[in-house]
Amino acid sequence: MTGFGGRLRSLRHAAGLTMDQLSEASGVSVRAISDMERGHSRTPQPRTLAALATALGLGDDEHRAFADSARELRMRTADARPRLCEPPREVADFVGRAAEIQRIAENTGRVVVVHGQPGVGKTALAVHAAARLRDEFTDGWLHLDLRGVDPEPLDPGEAARQLLRALDVSPRRIADSADERCSQVRAELGERRCLLVLDNAADEAQLRPLLPGAGGGMVLITSRRMLGGLEGVLRIGLGPLAPAESAGLLRAIADQAGDPAAAGQVDEVARLCGHLPLALRIAGTRLATRTAWTVGNLVDRLADADRRLAVLSTGDTGVAAAFALSHAQLSGEGRALFRRLAHVPGPDFAAPIVAVLAGSDPHDAEDRLDELVELGLLQADGADRYRFHDLIRLFAGERLKVEERPATRDATRQRMIRWLLGTTIVAGRWFEPGYGALPAGWTGFVPLASLEEAAFWLQTEAGNWLGALRQAGDDRLIVEVAEALHWFSDTMIGWPGWYEVFALSRDAAARLPDPRQRVVHLNYFSWAATCCAHRYDEGAEAARTAYALAVELGDLSEQSWAVQYEGHARRYAGHHEQALDAYSRALPLAEACGDHDSYVQVHLAVGQALRHLGRNAEALEQLRRTLHEIGRRPVSPRSALFVRSSGGVYIALALVDLGRLGEALTEGETAMTLTVEFGEPGMIGLAHLAIGLAHAGLGAVEQARDHLGRAVQLVHNRQNRDFAARRLAAL
Repeated sequence: MTGFGGRLRSLRHAAGLTMDQLSEASGVSVRAISDMERGHSRTPQPRTLAALATALGLGDDEHRAFADSARELRMRTADARPRLCEPPREVADFVGRAAEIQRIAENTGRVVVVHGQPGVGKTALAVHAAARLRDEFTDGWLHLDLRGVDPEPLDPGEAARQLLRALDVSPRRIADSADERCSQVRAELGERRCLLVLDNAADEAQLRPLLPGAGGGMVLITSRRMLGGLEGVLRIGLGPLAPAESAGLLRAIADQAGDPAAAGQVDEVARLCGHLPLALRIAGTRLATRTAWTVGNLVDRLADADRRLAVLSTGDTGVAAAFALSHAQLSGEGRALFRRLAHVPGPDFAAPIVAVLAGSDPHDAEDRLDELVELGLLQADGADRYRFHDLIRLFAGERLKVEERPATRDATRQRMIRWLLGTTIVAGRWFEPGYGALPAGWTGFVPLASLEEAAFWLQTEAGNWLGALRQAGDDRLIVEVAEALHWFSDTMIGWPGWYEVFALSRDAAARLPDPRQRVVHLNYFSWAATCCAHRYDEGAEAARTAYALAVELGDLSEQSWAVQYEGHARRYAGHHEQALDAYSRALPLAEACGDHDSYVQVHLAVGQALRHLGRNAEALEQLRRTLHEIGRRPVSPRSALFVRSSGGVYIALALVDLGRLGEALTEGETAMTLTVEFGEPGMIGLAHLAIGLAHAGLGAVEQARDHLGRAVQLVHNRQNRDFAARRLAAL
């Protein structure tokens, strides 16, 4: 035999090597060497040629002659046969994905599945990673698009035919039946050190016949599905880019994005694109091809949510078109649920709200959710919650408008709002005096049989029930929801959403005929403005307005709360003497009307103000008197727990300031138990602060670091948090 194959065989014989020995020395498979010698394969790649030359011990002249024979073969076959399964062009501006590339590189002997939502950059990652690994695979790198989202994906038998031809198997040897061809592919791949990229896979059934067993090669699969039915594979879930990577991609594509003055606008474009590589690439291309545009022009176009998907389209590529390919694969029930999920007002959700939207059982809803997750149209968020990518949510909203009549859409939305707010009322009343239990005959999709379950639901679904409250359009319902949440709000004071909740109820109450409701919800709003939103002037103004209205009504209880809340606004703003003056006016009002909850909370506030004034001995006496008052008055249980836990924490802090560190540690540890029972994170953080300061003063550095570190994480008052951070740094 003449030519390259004959020369390789002659050189192997001259070196005294069998095919097995040459394979072991070079890293090139026995099958590949056999095919080269028999002229059944394409010209070897330069790295394969170099590996063979080294293993054969060729000198410079022999190496040149060997390379020349390979070059002659390449020239003869270049026009005779198209190269099949050639890898696509690698994008020059690829960014990020370092961790994913590292995982792929560490598993070169395995089948790796890269999965994720449409447009997340699965193919770009696979091609980029394969290009970095190509030198490790001496028998070549093949790429095959399985057309998994086409109406008719590539049949495994046809995929096998294309792969066998790309592997230079003689057409005469390729079997007629699909099963036999797939068997041939597995055998060929098992004997070669080849990197195979199976791009855009449809499902497990398409892939199983093609995957080889153990061998020296690697298979890298991309799919919108997780392909959970494949065993023994490494799965890498791909999410959107990190913000810095998104900005880097935009700068790599469009010169305008490289202007340092436009950095903030570049970040905004990345955010509006949801950090999705396809959207970023389209946005960057639109900017790059419109040299008169600034980044600000692009921001303006993307800011309109109704037009954003239209803007994210160029040429034959579009974000909506990519989503539509997955949407077309949904079942009828899956499509109905997908569009109705656009009604969900919050950023994430669980199966119960899905069941309400679908009009089904929660277990049936979970099956439909799994279908959406499998196709990359929905993201699993933890064990039992889900979220849309922002752009897919917009796409779902478009499908909702196209596929359902306005009356149907409105009926579904109202059903969701009623369920969310009705459940919120039931959960919130666990914390109200006079309730504290599940109402008789209540049935719902969520467990609310205890105060802990109620708190968990209210916290995790806050974005959804607040969104429903915004859309309620029923003043009486808004007021009822806010009333039910009043006592619960003390357990998550740091949540800024209370400002909006009680602003909505303040406005709704003002439109109702009951003037007392207006006063009550003005007071609630004053508390939220001061304690949650830190809008002290606004909180004080609302309290003064509430007081004036309460005087007109002769309502001493609401007068006492209004004056107390004005005192809070003064104290939070740092005007502690003014706060003490307000509290001194609130005490007799609360005493006169027998509002014991207001009375003990004013007592507590006086102690806090005294401590902030540095009058720690007086503060300590006042706080102990407060705890005594709880024991002699019929204070509601939740209010009593709040005052006992808060009072204990402030006693511990006063003792720290007085240098009585041993007592402070004892009081702080006792208070910690109560604050944990009450459940307000900020107060738990202050308990850690008191204990940490006591430990630091006593020389227990490690314990001090632990507690002060937790205080920094939990305290929501910036002044206290900064103080804790400074003390921690000092240690």
